[in-house]
Amino acid sequence: MNHTTANQACKAGPGTIVTGKWHSNTYEIVRPLGHGANGIVYLAKGKGGYSALKLSENSLSITSEVNVLKTFSKAQGSSLGPFLLDTDDWIRPGRAQPIAFYAMEYIQGKPYLDFIKGKGSEWIAVLMLQLLSNLQELHEGGWVFGDLKPENLIVSPDPVKIRFVDVGGTTIKGRAVKEFTDFFDRGYWGLGDRKADERYDLFAVSMIIINSVYPKRFSRNGDSKQLLSEKIEAHPFLKKQKRLLWKGLYGEYISAEEMRHDMLDLLQRSETPPVSRPVTPVKKQAAKKPEAAAMKRSTRRKKKNKLAGLLEGVLVMAGLAVLCMMYYFHILLP
Repeated sequence: MNHTTANQACKAGPGTIVTGKWHSNTYEIVRPLGHGANGIVYLAKGKGGYSALKLSENSLSITSEVNVLKTFSKAQGSSLGPFLLDTDDWIRPGRAQPIAFYAMEYIQGKPYLDFIKGKGSEWIAVLMLQLLSNLQELHEGGWVFGDLKPENLIVSPDPVKIRFVDVGGTTIKGRAVKEFTDFFDRGYWGLGDRKADERYDLFAVSMIIINSVYPKRFSRNGDSKQLLSEKIEAHPFLKKQKRLLWKGLYGEYISAEEMRHDMLDLLQRSETPPVSRPVTPVKKQAAKKPEAAAMKRSTRRKKKNKLAGLLEGVLVMAGLAVLCMMYYFHILLP
């Protein structure tokens, strides 16, 4: 990984008050949420409630990330990432240089891998379809996410949505990727460069799917393609999607929408019942309501028994009639 330790000036303990120089908004630090190459993100409490507050000495990086968040906000009806709430400078007591910061929506939910672990692999495709839709909007806005990995994705409930939570690696198309994590970087695997383009993010999507079933990430060892192939072939879930995965890994998709279309098609085909084993409505009804079938069988038996009883009565009456006639003709008549 190319992440470096954040500057000591950005470290703040619980209870620290951050006051904006220009807007005068105040935030009380609650606890750290995460850190990257250019700052630390904290859970903070302000007059509007809780927010995620990022502190950084790199004002240019903060400006870039704020622009990304503004791009997210322009996507009407979208929930790509957190909403931007405030941006300002903090003059920390005892320090001459200001610390840049911005406050964004605090998204509550579960980290992506924790969600999959709890809900099961059937949710992988559902969430990846959402992720690819989000990436399509991001790419159309001229950006590449760059450091795309499960740690930067959170799944919010009611309804279930996958959201970006750290835009620190987001890069303008055509430039060198600012931040990356080895396992999700095509350069690390020898399958491409680190130029910010759509295919860079789509490579990471394939690796996120692989990471979903191999939570303990494996390192490059010898032939990268051979290793990835072995991992895909060894797992039934990945094996069913190997064509989609390899197209993502080899950069054959030209857009997130194209990859999403293939994934949706694969998901629909996997849900179609086999033609060779149809299940008739009668069988379904009997399986779902066995008591109804039993009642029908009992009714049929009662009808049969009743019919048999009537037939037996008719035969008895006929026999008696014959005996009476014989008695009349042979005994009573001279």
